[in-house]
Amino acid sequence: MTLVEERREQFKKDVAALGLDSASAGSGGGKGRIIGLVLMIIGAIAAFVIYIASLTLSDSRDLLSYQLLSIGFIAITLIGGFVYLAAAVTRVLSLWLVRQLLESNAQAEKAAEELTPTTA
Repeated sequence: MTLVEERREQFKKDVAALGLDSASAGSGGGKGRIIGLVLMIIGAIAAFVIYIASLTLSDSRDLLSYQLLSIGFIAITLIGGFVYLAAAVTRVLSLWLVRQLLESNAQAEKAAEELTPTTA
């Protein structure tokens, strides 16, 4: 087993010991990603349906209404993308923070061991 694999296994054990689940690290990270994906899919499909429906129209007022509706669904798609991105970044940063915390704790323990006088 290489050093990287050993550190990865130790990290998984430490995270499990802290009661954190690495798959759902962060508050609502999984829910945020699902909501973001749903918003992106709904917005994209609805904008495409509005586009198809507008092809049969000839009155400019109706076209303008469909254009505004389509822009609204594109905005929903963008909001979904931002929600998904925020949830993904939150998950990565929370795992990074836990790793930093565990590594600094290990370094502090190592430094404390080196500073304590040994009686031999």
